[in-house]
Amino acid sequence: MALALEEGEPPVGAVVFYEGKLLSWGRNTREASQDPTAHAEILALRRAASRRRTWRLDGCTVYVTLEPCVMCAGALIASRVDRVVFGAADPRFGAWGSLYDLGKDGRLPHRCLVRRGIRSEECQALIDQFFSAVRARGRRLRGLTEATERV
Repeated sequence: MALALEEGEPPVGAVVFYEGKLLSWGRNTREASQDPTAHAEILALRRAASRRRTWRLDGCTVYVTLEPCVMCAGALIASRVDRVVFGAADPRFGAWGSLYDLGKDGRLPHRCLVRRGIRSEECQALIDQFFSAVRARGRRLRGLTEATERV
């Protein structure tokens, strides 16, 4: 949490497990990298694919702090992970039940088993604490501030 606050990154993390063992991890680095795709899930999937030497991540389970957004849910589906487990719902961007529900779209070529709300109160508390701390410091996320100053 301290690292997330220091770096101006929301405390969202993702881990990928394969055959019961940790395969990879990721944390949001969008603000630091100024890369709109640098979400925890995307970075964890990239590492997992690199380690397995295939983009097909069948047999994998992904655990993530916050409900994946549309981009991340699409990447999870495209990578063929078997299962996704997330904590806090995301009413602004969530793609597995909160805003959209990609899992119910029968046109997609793959479906992940999704388990929602695991340790949701703990995950939501971390996110709430982060944004409260950011507001208390009277500053925006570092990347947003820098981008605004350039305009």
